[in-house]
Amino acid sequence: MLKVYAYSGCSTCKNAIKWLKGRSIDFEEVAIRETPPSVGELKGMLGACGGEVRRLFNVSGMDYRSLGLKDTLPGMSTEEALGLLAGNGNLVKRPFAVDAGKKVWLVGFKEGEWEGALG
Repeated sequence: MLKVYAYSGCSTCKNAIKWLKGRSIDFEEVAIRETPPSVGELKGMLGACGGEVRRLFNVSGMDYRSLGLKDTLPGMSTEEALGLLAGNGNLVKRPFAVDAGKKVWLVGFKEGEWEGALG
């Protein structure tokens, strides 16, 4: 089943959830701040993003800025970056949707991408 990591105060997450419900797509919603994606899920998403770890980060978030990740992320190993994401859901770009069995990996909400993967 599709697992959607989302934050209730995020308008983009709300739009994605509304889009899924409007198409009667079954999914499990997970509170991303309380339960961030696992390292395994993050690795799967990283593969789907062409190995570009920065695409997994919420670069406009306060945690990203306060940790100075704009400057330090380029020097981090992939393992360090994924560990940071798995430990702090605020750092993860959202919504973060995964169904490993169906090879669905979506980060952020772009309707065309979601339609292509789920429609």
